[in-house]
Amino acid sequence: MDTRRLAGFIGVATLLVLSACGGGDDRSEGDPDASGSLDTANLANTGSRQDPDREGPKTIEGAEEGGTVTVLTSMGLRGSIDPTDNYATDTITLMAALVTRQLTQYSYDPDSGQMVLVPDLATDLGTPNDDYTEWAFTLRDGVRWESGDPVTADEVAFGIERSMDAQTFSEGPGLLYSTHFFLGGEEYGGPYSDPDGDQQAVSVDGDTITVKMARPFPDFPYYAAMPAMGPIPTDPAINDPAKYAQHPLSTGPYKIDQYTLGQSLVLVRNDQWDPETDPARTAYPDSYVFKSGQLPEQIDQLLLADSGDAKTTISYDDVLAQDYQKMDETGRLVTGGKPCTSYFAVDQRAVPDSSIAEALTWALPYDDLIVGTGLIPGVNAIPAENLMPPGIPGREEYNPVEGHGPFETDPEKAKQILADSGNEGFEIKFLFAPDIPPLVATKDVLVKGLEAAGFTVTPIAAASDDFAAQRLDVNNEVNLRPFGSCSDWPSGSTWIPIVFGSTDLDTVGFGYNFSAFSNPDVDARIEEISTLPVEDQPQAWNDLEQEIMTTYLPVVPGWYGGAAQMRGSQIEGFNIDTAQGRPTYRDIWINSD
Repeated sequence: MDTRRLAGFIGVATLLVLSACGGGDDRSEGDPDASGSLDTANLANTGSRQDPDREGPKTIEGAEEGGTVTVLTSMGLRGSIDPTDNYATDTITLMAALVTRQLTQYSYDPDSGQMVLVPDLATDLGTPNDDYTEWAFTLRDGVRWESGDPVTADEVAFGIERSMDAQTFSEGPGLLYSTHFFLGGEEYGGPYSDPDGDQQAVSVDGDTITVKMARPFPDFPYYAAMPAMGPIPTDPAINDPAKYAQHPLSTGPYKIDQYTLGQSLVLVRNDQWDPETDPARTAYPDSYVFKSGQLPEQIDQLLLADSGDAKTTISYDDVLAQDYQKMDETGRLVTGGKPCTSYFAVDQRAVPDSSIAEALTWALPYDDLIVGTGLIPGVNAIPAENLMPPGIPGREEYNPVEGHGPFETDPEKAKQILADSGNEGFEIKFLFAPDIPPLVATKDVLVKGLEAAGFTVTPIAAASDDFAAQRLDVNNEVNLRPFGSCSDWPSGSTWIPIVFGSTDLDTVGFGYNFSAFSNPDVDARIEEISTLPVEDQPQAWNDLEQEIMTTYLPVVPGWYGGAAQMRGSQIEGFNIDTAQGRPTYRDIWINSD
C-alpha cells in the first residue's frame, strides 16, 4: 500500500514522527490559503483514464538530451529494489519508470494533472474473461534485457509466479494481491519457499501470458503496472533473491551502475532499450544519481541557492515548512496530490477495546508534533477522519470519534475516556530511533502529550538500521505503530482488505495490517464485496470502512498527504506522479540554457 503507493517503507524511521498539524485552529481541509493550488478534495483521485492503444516512441517537444540528474533524499532508498519485493513509494516509482518494465504502466497527462494507464511490455491493457477471473496479455516484440537478450513470455510468467512467494518477498505487493487473487495463491508458497509446489495461476502460450484468478480481479491491469508483474530471468544463478536484490537487470531506459541500500543509486543509459517499444518513457538525461542520508535543511538550502550542480538537482522529499514560502516564490516548487493517509495503528492483541484508540484520538499532541516534522498545513498535512483519503470512489465523509475536530487535542477528554472504561494509566509502547536526533525530540513530545492525557508511556529504543525489522516483528512488545498507507490504485479494494484483512502472523507477519486486526465477520465481508459487480464495490468498501472504524477503531487517522517537492532551475518535465506522490521520472529532462 505504501505504493504503496504504499507511504510504504520509504523513510521507515520517520513514520514515528510524522503527524498532523493544527489542533483547534481555523485551518480547514481545502483552505486555499493553506493549500494553494492543491485540490485537497481529490488527493487520491489519481485518475481512471486508460489508453490501451498507446504506442511508442514518446517524445517531448523541445526536450534536450544529456546531463546528469541528481536526486536527494533524507531517508529514501530503504525499500528493496528487487522487482518482486519492491513496494516502497520512492523505489517503486523510480524503478518502474527508469529501470524495470512490467505489463502496464502509467503516463502523466499534463492537461488533467493525473496519470493514464497505458501498455508497457504488453501490447494492450489485457483481455479478461466475462467475470474477470482470467486475464491474457500478449508480450510485445523488441523488448530486451540490458544484456541484449530478448525478454520472453516465460520470463514474464516466472516474474508473476515469483510474486506468490510471500514468505521470501514479505515486503512486496504479492502478499496482498497475488496470494489472495491468483488461482491457488493461498496454497502455493512460491518458487523459493515451495519449490515442489504446483502453481496453477500463470501459463504461457507463445507470446501470450494468461493469469487465472481464484476470485474476480477487475483491477488487475492496475496491479500489472507494478514491477512485480514484470520479467525475472529464469536462471536460478541469476534470480537468487539475495543476489538479485543487489542488482536487478534492466529492461527500461536506464541500468544500475552502482547501488548501496539506503545510501545511493547510480543509473546510466541502457543501450538495449528501444523507445519504439515503449509508449510512455523517455530517456533524455544521460544518468541519474540518487543520494540518501542528506539532512533535510541542507537539501532545502541547496535547492534554494540553485547554484552549480543544484540547477540539475531534484528532491522527492517535501520542502520543510519553514522554507515552503521561499521555495514557492522561486517558481520551482512542484506540488500535487498524494493518495496517502498517515495513522497510528493500535495493536488489537494488546488493548481491551476501542476506548484506548478513542482516548488516543483526543490525546495526540498534534500541534507540538508538527513543530519538529516540518510538515505544511493544508499541503502535506491535511486533517484526516476517514481512513481512505479524499477522491477514492465511493468514499463518504464520516467521523469515527464523535465530536472530535480536525487535529483537536484534549487531554482531559482522553483522561475521562480512560477513566470511564477502567483503563486509567494504560501503557502505550512505541519505537523510536535514539541515533536520529529529530526522532528523539519528537519522542519526547509524544511522551509528554500522552502522559498529560493519562497514559503511561514507554518508548522503546531501536537503532535506525534495525528500526524496520523491529517494527515488522510481530512479537515486539510495542502496541502503537505509526504508519502510512497509500492507494495502489483508486479503489477501496487497496485499502480495506490490506489494512484490516486478517493475516497469518506466524508465517507472513503483519503484512500491512499493523494493528493485527482480525475479525472473521469482516474477512467474510471483504470476500463478499470482492465478488460484487464492479459498479457496486465502491459504496460497499466505504460502508465496511465506516463499520470497522466506528465499532473497533483499529487505527487512529492522523492526516492525508500531499507533495511539495523541489527542483533546480534547469530541470524540466518534473510533475507529481499522483499514483505515488513522486516525480514523473519518465518525462524529466535538463534544459541547457
